[in-house]
Order: sequence, then C-alpha cells, then structure tokens
Amino acid sequence: NSLLQKADTIIIGGGMSYTFQAARGKQIGASLLDEAHVDYAREMMEKAEKMGVKLLLPQDNIAAKEFSADAQPVLVTPDDFPAELMGMDIGPKTIEAFSAAIQGAGTVIWNGPMGVFEFPAFAKGTNAIAQAMAQQTEAVTIVGGGDSASAVEQSGMAGKFSHISTGGGASLEFLEGLVLPGIACLADL
Repeated sequence: NSLLQKADTIIIGGGMSYTFQAARGKQIGASLLDEAHVDYAREMMEKAEKMGVKLLLPQDNIAAKEFSADAQPVLVTPDDFPAELMGMDIGPKTIEAFSAAIQGAGTVIWNGPMGVFEFPAFAKGTNAIAQAMAQQTEAVTIVGGGDSASAVEQSGMAGKFSHISTGGGASLEFLEGLVLPGIACLADL
C-alpha cells in the first residue's frame, strides 16, 4: 500500500506473486499461497489500477512437482497451471517483461528473489533480474533482504549495484516511512 504512493511500477514475482494470481482468479497449482491476504492483494491491484501504477505479475512460471534441485522444470501460465505443480521461478515471457520495466528506471529497489535461486534449474529468473538491474548504470539500484543479497552475490554482479542490504524487512519499513530503532538512536547522539 505504501509503495503505491511512491512507485510508478511495482513488479511482484517469487512466492508473493501466487497470492496475487489467486486474487485474480488464476491457477497457482501447489504454489505458496497466503490465503489470509488474497482479499488484500485484490484490493491493492484495484488501487494500483485506479492510481495509474503499473503492477506487473508473472505471465509465465517455471514449476515443478517437488521442491528439489533435481526436479524437472515445467513451463506453465496462470491460465494453465497443473494442480500438482508448484511455482519455482518466473518464465521467459515474464523475464522479458520485468526486464523491460526495469529499463530506463531512475530508481529500482529489489526485495525478494524471483524464484528458488539456490537450485540452478530455477535461478534463471532471479539472475536475469539481477542482470537487468546491473545494466542500469544511470539508475540508483538498491537490493534489500538476505535472500536477495545472496542472489546478487551468487550472480557475480553485486559490484554493479548502488547499495545492497541484508535488512529486507527493515528496508521495506524504512521505505514505508516507519521509524527504525537503529536509525532513531543515532539522531539522539
């Protein structure tokens, strides 16, 4: 909700995207789902549309039958997502769309990988987004969160980002305008 007030475009990939897809009435198979926030996701999509904020969701995903490095990758779409499969990464159309959205941005803030980057077969989406951000040499590029920081380090492109923080939740709270105790105490010095 806070990001809708500050961003021109919001890209939602990774585990969170399946709750948004479910809110759109799309199929998500056995993927992660935060049932308690489906209505909230629907509300945020409606609010984004009213405000003219682009909210991008995956057009395709790489899925598998099991959460395993050896699992067989299967390309699926939100309109054809078999019930026995779980989302493990974003697909090629999504990589293209998300990368295009990053092109020419003045500031890009990234929190959360696009998939299970720890498994090579499911790291392509996360690596592609890291590359798209790294190519934005005129933009401020910020990565927040331990998993995101690890993914950027693993991609070999960490040196091309403006800032990398392991504090994902804290980064989002800071963007939201909340007072962070570790920063507030510095103001008292």
